Amino acid sequence: MQTAQSKAAILVEALPYIRAFAGKTIVIKYGGNAMTGDDITAQVMADIALMKYVGIRPVIVHGGGPDITAQLEKVGKQSEFIGGLRITDAETAAIAEMVLVGKINSAIVDGLNRHGVRAVGLSGKDAHCIRARKKSGTLHENGQTRSVDLGYVGSIAHIDTTLIEDLLARDYIPVVAPIGCGEAGETYNINADTVAAELAGALAAEKLLLLTNVEGIYRDINDPASFISVLRADEARAWIADGTISGGMIPKVEACLSALAHGAHKAHIIDGRLAHAIILELYTSAGIGTQLEN
Repeated sequence: MQTAQSKAAILVEALPYIRAFAGKTIVIKYGGNAMTGDDITAQVMADIALMKYVGIRPVIVHGGGPDITAQLEKVGKQSEFIGGLRITDAETAAIAEMVLVGKINSAIVDGLNRHGVRAVGLSGKDAHCIRARKKSGTLHENGQTRSVDLGYVGSIAHIDTTLIEDLLARDYIPVVAPIGCGEAGETYNINADTVAAELAGALAAEKLLLLTNVEGIYRDINDPASFISVLRADEARAWIADGTISGGMIPKVEACLSALAHGAHKAHIIDGRLAHAIILELYTSAGIGTQLEN
């Protein structure tokens, strides 16, 4: 009986959040280093299906860097990174598209459909919903900075949300692979955090959820007690400038700031390796990650 009452109390705690988020669009970035195994993936799919059943309009953007690296190794290609971006020749771009669209996107759609919700997979090339341009890269060495050619690595030139909004209106969950289309029809691989952030802004999403392999933001990474639950955008910018936020956390925070600047209401960095991380962040008063807000 005690266990049943505890479960009932959890549902009651979730009620105001269910009411607040009903009908709202939430963009979820999932993939890459947050995809830590079949069990966690299954739990994420269940969480997203639950979101859908209680009235949220989820949009998923996924990555897949480790899977791309593994496939490149199978064909004898070594990956080279500059500033966290993979140098991408035409063959690498084709392999990235195959992995992202043909493997990962399809698996996520299948995982969601198994829960009875209706998911549709697409890439930014479908209906030209993500227009891309070539992204410039910089290399810092020996105290000097020089430009480098990253190949078919893209930045976002324009997002057309018509297709995604139409899918949402028809009660589908869009699952978006971070592939963009250049002016000449060329394929560009785009950072999934960037795509999720820009899409959250363009859709004026209630929230952007970045599922990562870290717990969130710390004032001092070596002090667990310095964890930050809520951070204002202006504070985040100051912390990047003074080095409090550094390393691999910088692009994640910058993605959140971009989403907020372009129309998203709030952004969250949460540990996607934690069981039912999405539910804990959305439907409990304590939450588990770091929320960024204007």
